[in-house]
Amino acid sequence: MKYEPLPQDGHIQKIGFGTWTIGGESTADRAHDARGLAALRSAIELGYTHFDTAEMYGAGHCEELLGAAIRDSRVPRDGLFITSKVSPEHLRSAEVLHACDASLRRLGMDYLDLYLIHWPNDAIPLEDTFEALNRLCANGKVRHLGVSNFDLAHLKRSQALSETPILTDQIQYSLSERSYIKDGLLSYCRSNHILLTAYSPVKDGRATADPVLDEIAAAHGAGVYQVALAWLVQQPGVITIPMSINPQHQLENLQAADLELTADELNRLDRIGSSH
Repeated sequence: MKYEPLPQDGHIQKIGFGTWTIGGESTADRAHDARGLAALRSAIELGYTHFDTAEMYGAGHCEELLGAAIRDSRVPRDGLFITSKVSPEHLRSAEVLHACDASLRRLGMDYLDLYLIHWPNDAIPLEDTFEALNRLCANGKVRHLGVSNFDLAHLKRSQALSETPILTDQIQYSLSERSYIKDGLLSYCRSNHILLTAYSPVKDGRATADPVLDEIAAAHGAGVYQVALAWLVQQPGVITIPMSINPQHQLENLQAADLELTADELNRLDRIGSSH
């Protein structure tokens, strides 16, 4: 497993575990709790230490399930990196503080390693939001701050308002989705020591139906999804958070971080991806 060094201290898994749909989507769905818990437990057993969730996922139920799975595992808290996100409708200062406390309560934890603004909301001043986020960092409830789905202009404003360095911008980024990258976001993140977290790295398989990808996967004895993930995490400053409830797929995703693509293969993947 490869790790990305954090700009301040420590490191984070290049391939973490996303939790969207575990516990429900926009509302709680408890009918599949056993399946969700089993997926989280197998991920922990396989060696995932970086987990990404949000108060929006299952209206908080995902956080409850993740907390339960971690307690069951008896993995030390300081060996994990837990990310959650505040929803865009909760970005007023007092609501941010309340949302963070609620996430911590559902997770059964004293602090978050990373707390993100899930989506920008131009109806609420970022100054108000960061007043609360900065306070959460100062009182130890949050160790790192970041944003999600922020374009370059929103990211720059966040940098100016955050009293601690912005750790990451979490965006949709894959072989088939490059819109934020074309805006110069990745190069800006690299020059400012901000990690780019790619979500939906193999969404819908759109980028994996290509003969070049098939050829590269066959050359490595790997799956096409593994190659798509390896293309992401071989990029400096890029990490990703795929999700699967299937233990075999979880393992294959984790192992993709150790797949070494050649410079020529990376260039060929760049070219096929830019055509999607």
